[in-house]
Amino acid sequence: MSPETTPAHEAAASRPGTGTEHPDDLDQMSQDHILVERTICFADLSGFTRFTKQHGPHIAVELLDEFRRKSREVAARRGVRVAKWLGDGVMLVGTEATPTIAWAGHLIEHFANTQTVNLRVGLATGEALLFEGDDYIGEPVNLAAKLCSVADPGQILANCEVADLPPWIRVEETADLEIRGAGTFSGIQRLAVVAL
Repeated sequence: MSPETTPAHEAAASRPGTGTEHPDDLDQMSQDHILVERTICFADLSGFTRFTKQHGPHIAVELLDEFRRKSREVAARRGVRVAKWLGDGVMLVGTEATPTIAWAGHLIEHFANTQTVNLRVGLATGEALLFEGDDYIGEPVNLAAKLCSVADPGQILANCEVADLPPWIRVEETADLEIRGAGTFSGIQRLAVVAL
């Protein structure tokens, strides 16, 4: 097998914008966006507003600093990218589902042990539009955000393949979920970290 036809090259060639195109071919592609398979994760600190009222903004900022520090640390260790900060929340993007799901489980467990606030997470895998090189638009983005907004404290709601779950995370329940103003979504999984 020649270096030009390795399995990695073949896989990359099947997805536009992955680095295999000659510069002349790339110039003919859309300059602004391409469709890519990604796992999108939204997470936020549930109860942060109440915590701020009870403890004041200076203590709240310390908690927010811990959340952001831990999010970055775990993202770097798992190979997931922090796309943007959303006040007391974050949007992450993974090129693979398993590390992104693992990030969610890792952070859920971390904040479950703090007994101050809990994290809630929404995850979805699918094709998204990579817009202007650093932003994502499309169904998995919208769904992950909506799942995060309706998740209970300490809960991960996901739309992903069971085969992508790390061995220490399991599906507790799969159900149709109705989200006000957005409709009904089928096969939404409630994920939980397995007690070791």
